[in-house]
Amino acid sequence: MGAKAALENTLTDEQMTVWRDGYRLHLVAKGVPTETAAELAQRTAYRADLYPITPGIIVPAESKPAPKVSKRTERLIQTAAEIATERPDDEDRAYMHSIMCQVGLPRSKVDGTSFERHSGGAALLVEAGKLWDGRQFVQQEIPYGPMPRLILAWMNTYAVRNNSPEIPVGESASEFLRLLGQKNITGGKTGSFTTFRKQLQALSACRMILGFNANGHAHTYDGKPIKHFDAWISKDERQRPLWPGTVTFSRDYYDTLKEHAVPIDLRAFMELKGSALDLDIYTWLAQRLHRIDGRPVVLYWSNLREQFGQEYRGKEADKDFKKKFLPSLKRVLAVYPTARVKQVTGGIMMMASPPPIPYKE
Repeated sequence: MGAKAALENTLTDEQMTVWRDGYRLHLVAKGVPTETAAELAQRTAYRADLYPITPGIIVPAESKPAPKVSKRTERLIQTAAEIATERPDDEDRAYMHSIMCQVGLPRSKVDGTSFERHSGGAALLVEAGKLWDGRQFVQQEIPYGPMPRLILAWMNTYAVRNNSPEIPVGESASEFLRLLGQKNITGGKTGSFTTFRKQLQALSACRMILGFNANGHAHTYDGKPIKHFDAWISKDERQRPLWPGTVTFSRDYYDTLKEHAVPIDLRAFMELKGSALDLDIYTWLAQRLHRIDGRPVVLYWSNLREQFGQEYRGKEADKDFKKKFLPSLKRVLAVYPTARVKQVTGGIMMMASPPPIPYKE
């Protein structure tokens, strides 16, 4: 047994409390929000690489083992500390369309061929499309979940960085999945590759109508974000010759993207990729907080549910949504340490905050 493991197994509950309190202050000093730091510290077992042993603690010969935390929590802690202490560089700068920061794609599978979401002066309508497979037009589903969000973020980022609507997507599907941070590529009906294929096809076939109010006028973008896509027509979809190689944005989508691109920190976005709700809250705060001018903004649970939880219905809809939203918000705030957001009676309060990554002049 290594020294660190031995120490984890010898600290008493009282000593772990002392260490966690020190670690909490350590996180706060690095810029992690106070409430988030307290929760992370409470759920973390002793690790010298995160925060050294508090001076004065005497290690006894025997003690109960410290509780363990999940790998996801460990990664969140590490990413939060990195973002709080290291300024983002150009490689950390990614982009999302501002309208889709306000009204995101569905987070779970949609029954039917259309989906609509509204938030204030912005709205999104998604209609499922069809792709030609060489023999017939095949109905696709509405894109949903984290995967199409990752795909769009990656392609948006390439388009903005390179000032081009044509985006190379690697020499194979597996390579593109790795670009999206999917290291363990699996097959089968529910594997990462199958999910990726279905969601990219759904995204490529769908029609999106973006509505937004600006300068006293109502504007509508109506079209397909992706202009050209080569569908797979073989059972072995991962073969290199069957991969499209490039995806081309439609001119309308590309032009509106260049005008309304919201910078996000790629480190945070990739850390939150396991939850579509986490990604939606993060991108929403990224485009909203720095535009608050003057007094803080209070949003009540009914407002938040209308934007993020339309699927919640019934007498306890706001309460059920709140149980889902608050843990997600805490994860987001861990990787957006400069965000000034706190829970208040009946909802949340948002205060003017710097964007997670500065806009380029």
